[in-house]
Amino acid sequence: MYDDARDMYELEYPAPDMGSKSGDRPTLVVALNGYADAGMAVEAAADHLVSALDHRPVATFDSDELIDYRSRRPAVTIANNQPVEIDDTDIDMKILRDNQGKPFLLLSGPEPDLRWNGFTEAVADLVEKLDVEQTICLYAAPMTVPHTRPMTISGHGNSQQLIDRLVSWDQKLMVPGSAALYLERALHKRGRNVAGYTAHVPHYLASSPYPLATYNLLRSVASVSKLDFPLGSLEYDIQRISHQLEEQVAQADEVQSLVAGLEEQFDEGLERYREQNPQAILPGEQNMPTGDEIGASFEQFLDSLDNPDAGDSDKD
Repeated sequence: MYDDARDMYELEYPAPDMGSKSGDRPTLVVALNGYADAGMAVEAAADHLVSALDHRPVATFDSDELIDYRSRRPAVTIANNQPVEIDDTDIDMKILRDNQGKPFLLLSGPEPDLRWNGFTEAVADLVEKLDVEQTICLYAAPMTVPHTRPMTISGHGNSQQLIDRLVSWDQKLMVPGSAALYLERALHKRGRNVAGYTAHVPHYLASSPYPLATYNLLRSVASVSKLDFPLGSLEYDIQRISHQLEEQVAQADEVQSLVAGLEEQFDEGLERYREQNPQAILPGEQNMPTGDEIGASFEQFLDSLDNPDAGDSDKD
């Protein structure tokens, strides 16, 4: 048992460079795989970022204090009569750099089974120590939605800027708890900007990898944090899974009926949401430019008319 939440993790020494050319404070992305990970979207998001981007460890948590190995037994590979590989159960925070070299933080690994309060206080301490600007927690939930409609990413949080371009629910909801939700509450109490993004995964696809959910979660994070993620391989996976789904649906009349019913339900729900939230950005519209972005582009265009030689001088 730890006397202090800070004893729960070990900081990397020497500490990796947290500097940014622009001087921006880093964004923390929380991608703990566990209960709320339909389509394995959250785990895949963390794996994709780590495999695609340069990264360095910042802090490593004591998994022996946080994981119940009997309820979540790691897979062990035995070769030539010897156990040679055991599934990774590390929970850690890394610093990564996007395609433009901008740093951000990633907290990933299995969701802790134990000591959620101590774990979240320890992470909240790191958020303050590293002067994190905003924390975004990723979730994926099985929903009664069809795969033939634009994916919904819903958002909640204490910063309107973080959820402004997402579907949100202006009502009281009761959902199963998670360590990430505990972290959201802890950061909110400390006055830190925090939000949760949830991918709505078709319930009939929740037990299989669903790269479209991973892609949309990362696109949502990139949009609000001005990060540039490499997503090309995910786009390829999305096309591959889409073709497989089309073939499977075409071969099963009952699946076609299910999808048709879900489409009708989705369209009716979307129309009600549009009537109640006329200014909201709906699924499929998240990537449209905002008014500020359009205004900035227009100002840049006008400036180019006033200085027609500016573009040529940049090429010299």
